[in-house]
Amino acid sequence: MAQLSDDCFAFGEPLLSLDEAARLIARQVRSVGASESVALSLADGRVLASDFLGASPLPPFTNSAVDGYAVRHGDLAASGETVLPLAGRLEAGVAAGAMVPASAVRIFTGAMMPAGADTVFMQEDVRVADNHIVLPFGLKRGANVRPMGEDFAAGSVALPKGRRLRPQDVALAAALGATRLDVARRVKVGVFSTGNELVSPGESRSGPQIFDSNRFMLLALLGRLGCDTHDLGVLRDDAAGLAKALVSAAEEHDLIVTSGGVSTGEADHVKAAVEAVGSLVFWRMAIKPGRPVAMGVIAGTPFVGLPGNPVASYVTQAYVVRPLALALMGAEIAPVLPLPVRAAFSYVKKPGRREFLRVSLARAANGVIEAHKFPREGVGLLSSLTQTHGLVELSEPTTHVEPGRMVGFLDYAVLV
Repeated sequence: MAQLSDDCFAFGEPLLSLDEAARLIARQVRSVGASESVALSLADGRVLASDFLGASPLPPFTNSAVDGYAVRHGDLAASGETVLPLAGRLEAGVAAGAMVPASAVRIFTGAMMPAGADTVFMQEDVRVADNHIVLPFGLKRGANVRPMGEDFAAGSVALPKGRRLRPQDVALAAALGATRLDVARRVKVGVFSTGNELVSPGESRSGPQIFDSNRFMLLALLGRLGCDTHDLGVLRDDAAGLAKALVSAAEEHDLIVTSGGVSTGEADHVKAAVEAVGSLVFWRMAIKPGRPVAMGVIAGTPFVGLPGNPVASYVTQAYVVRPLALALMGAEIAPVLPLPVRAAFSYVKKPGRREFLRVSLARAANGVIEAHKFPREGVGLLSSLTQTHGLVELSEPTTHVEPGRMVGFLDYAVLV
């Protein structure tokens, strides 16, 4: 389990910015450390526990990049066309011998270059007649050839420690002959919701109660992130019961995530429960939606309490829980960079906080991609997440947006 000091997230300012939160997590949170070996077919989405070195060069031999004719560049005429006899044929997977001087070899994409040959003419640029080929003038030495080790040299770092593996990374490992990779073990995350008004789907619901949605959203998001998620259900608004559940969860998990009960109302009991069994620094974050976010440590295990409104929970998960979980995995935490799109809406905001607007994208008549703001503001509207493509990020100094202004767009896919 992760072992953090009680005061590792201490912060003295009234509001914590997202940038400060990122720096605090990067500085204080370390990987859980344990690793395991997994088959290459199961490595997608996992985090490399150590640098992966290529044992052999890639490609492992010099080969042709096209279907065509291999020659020695020194055999080409100094001007005008060159006529050379055909002296062989090489297909992919066939060993190549030495090149016969002043000749050409028919060669196919991926086939090993014969020793001495250094240039390949594309077949569509060549005329063939009477077992001879006519080559045009002007092709540079080395054209259409993939040198041995062009992609990676033997012994070089092909994939760095901390890389959260993608399909293209798995492909590279396969190309270098790997069958297994050493990856960080999955981070164990316990997730529960709080509130007397919540019941789980499938349970009997009374008039003033609602079905819990945040827990399932968070479990899905953390699962996509590669965590080993545990559904801890719904906890009632009782400080003593919450405290007991938190201690139990801390014994079995690397991270505890809750939603609801982290504001300052009389019915919000998470703060008291955490303070009773651990330490808590209230992250009143300079963010909208999602200002009330709690973070602390319980028996060495990090704790994050997210807001109860679904949209606020979604946004703060992306900017607090996600980087924290990645840090526990030992993963690289690359900045999430918004892409520029044109606003098709007006909006006024307060300075000093970062805001995220739910938007859909559409192509304007002139071909420019435009962001259209969801027509309603409520942070309890799950439809605003399911009927949009992503978020527009408005920086702290921004006070207004007018139609036509370029704004930063974050696809939901990059927040997972």
